[in-house]
Amino acid sequence: MTTAELPMFPLNAVLYPGVSVPLHVFEDRYRALIHHLLRVPNPSERLFGSVAIREGYEVGDHGNQSLFRVGVRLQLTDVEANDDGSFDIVAVGRDRIQLDRLLSSGDYPVGEVTLLDDSTEAVPDDVVAQARATFTAYRHILSEIAGDPLRGELPQDPAYLSWTLAACTPLPMAERQQLLEASDTAERLILVTDLLRTELRAMNVITSLPATEVARTKWSPN
Repeated sequence: MTTAELPMFPLNAVLYPGVSVPLHVFEDRYRALIHHLLRVPNPSERLFGSVAIREGYEVGDHGNQSLFRVGVRLQLTDVEANDDGSFDIVAVGRDRIQLDRLLSSGDYPVGEVTLLDDSTEAVPDDVVAQARATFTAYRHILSEIAGDPLRGELPQDPAYLSWTLAACTPLPMAERQQLLEASDTAERLILVTDLLRTELRAMNVITSLPATEVARTKWSPN
């Protein structure tokens, strides 16, 4: 594991590696964060971290009161500056981080973080097959109610598949965080399969929209 310091942008959302997220940046401290990133010459090194807010909110004098410790390191990929000084940006999740300490005395929050290594162990074929089949069934039912949550083919790589299913499955924040914190790909695929099966059982009883709206984030293979 590697330790590092990263600019931090806590959010009221759980993000995943491989997922792109659009953000409107208007608060002074996060505008300062974007200005800092834009001064980094190499675009691939315009990195910042995000963890989900357990209690509190993204903006204001008091801001977030409690944060989850495991989050994501993101790369800034697109920036549009607005006349009022705000930014519309897109960032893509790179890998997982553990927030060890948050420093908030500067122009923008900075986190002391540990980069988390993902297991490279092979995932059993039956685990992958069950996850794909369960999501395909869920996707078919949901598309008849609210449209396709993925709009594309499922990745073949088990790790990418696990993050895609995690991002596309509408779940409460605590369960989305549980998927992010799963220790390896197989555990994540088993967990998301169980969560999807629970959702399918509920949808078969009452044909309605899922309890939680589909995540606003979109999958990106980059």
